[in-house]
Amino acid sequence: MSWRDTLRAAWQGVTANVMRSVLTTLGILIGVAAVIVLVAVGNGSAKSVSDAISALGANTITVRASQGQSTSFALTPAMATALENKNLCPSVATVSPTVSASATASYGENTSSIDQVVGTKPSWFAAQNQPVSIGSKFTTADVTSGSRVIVLATSTAEDLFGVADDAIGKQIRVGAISFQVIGVLKDQGTGPSAFQTTAVAPITAVQGRLTSSTTLSSIIVQAKNADAVDASQAEVETVLRGLGHISSSTTDLPFQVQNASSFLETQESSSKTFTVLLGVVAGISLLVGGLGITNIMLVTVTERTREIGIRKALGAPRRIILMQFLLESSMLSLTGGLVGVALGLAISQLTIIGVTPIVMPESVALALGTCLLIGVLFGSLPANRAAGLRPVDALRHD
Repeated sequence: MSWRDTLRAAWQGVTANVMRSVLTTLGILIGVAAVIVLVAVGNGSAKSVSDAISALGANTITVRASQGQSTSFALTPAMATALENKNLCPSVATVSPTVSASATASYGENTSSIDQVVGTKPSWFAAQNQPVSIGSKFTTADVTSGSRVIVLATSTAEDLFGVADDAIGKQIRVGAISFQVIGVLKDQGTGPSAFQTTAVAPITAVQGRLTSSTTLSSIIVQAKNADAVDASQAEVETVLRGLGHISSSTTDLPFQVQNASSFLETQESSSKTFTVLLGVVAGISLLVGGLGITNIMLVTVTERTREIGIRKALGAPRRIILMQFLLESSMLSLTGGLVGVALGLAISQLTIIGVTPIVMPESVALALGTCLLIGVLFGSLPANRAAGLRPVDALRHD
C-alpha cells in the first residue's frame, strides 16, 4: 500500500463522519484562536503602556517620597530649589516642583471632575511632553505673582464649554477658587500619560488655596539630554541625601528617584508575565482540544475494528495502520489549527477592551506547530491500539 493510498484512506476516515470531525476540530480551533488573540492583546497592551511611558521623555526623572516609611521625610520647595543649583546638579536642565489636588471645575451650569489640578512651573510642560494646543501656558511671572490662571485638558474644556476653542479667556471655578483659562493641553489620546483629566496652574496659585499642605507631591527633573539621565539621577539622589541627612550607606531611602527607563523596565517585566499567563490560559484550551482528539480517535478505532482486521488479514503491515490513524488525528488537529489561525487573525484586527492587538508571527507559528504536535501525540494512543490489534480478534469483533 503506497503513501498516497494511506493518505487517501486517512482522508476517507476523517470525512466519513463530517459532523463528528467538525466538533472534534472545534476544540483545537478555539484553542489556537485564543492563543493568537490573547498573546496579541498582551503585546498590544504592553506596547501602549511602553509608548505612553516613552512619551514622558527619555530624559525625565521623577522624585517622590517613599510610601510606608517610618520617617517623616517630605519633599519641600527648598529641595526643589537646591536641585536647581547648577553647582550641585550640573547635569540637570530644569526642575519642576509639583503639588496636586482633585477638584470639580464649573462654568455656569456645566461641571467637570478634575482628577489632578497640578500646581507647578512652566518647565513642567516640556518635561512631561504636554504641549499646549490652544492658547498659551503660564509664565514664570505668573508663578511669581501667584496669578490664578489655568491650562485645561481637552476633555475638561469640552465638558465645560462644548468646544475647546471657546475656553480661552473664560473664568471658571475650581473648587472655591476662580481661575482664568489661558490654554488647553494637546489631546494625546487615552494612554496612561495622556493627562485626560488634568488641569495645570502656577504652583503659587494652587498651594495654599486648593491644597492645605506645604510639601510637594513630586519633583519633575529634566536632564540636559538622554545621555545625562544617569548622572542627573545620581546628582539628585546625592543632594536629597545631604538635605535629609541620610548616610551614603543607607539603601532603604525615604524617597524614590525614577526615570522613564526604570518605569519602562518595570512595565516590560510585568507585561511579559501578563502575556505568558494569557498564553498559558489559552494553551490549556489547546490541551483540552487534544484530549478531545484522543477520545474521538479511540471511538473511531473501536467502530472500525473489523475494517482494521480485514486490512491486516489482507497483508497491511503494522506501520501502515499506525500511519493511517496518525494521519487522521493530524488532519483533524491541523485543520482546526488553520481555521483557528484565520479566526484569531480576524479577531486581532478589532480593538479589544481599548487595546489594539499586535499579532506576533512567533505565536502563529507556535500555535500551528503545537497543533501538529497535538495531532501526533494525542493520536498515538489510538493509532497504536489500532496497529496492535490481532487480525483474528479484530475479525471476531461485532
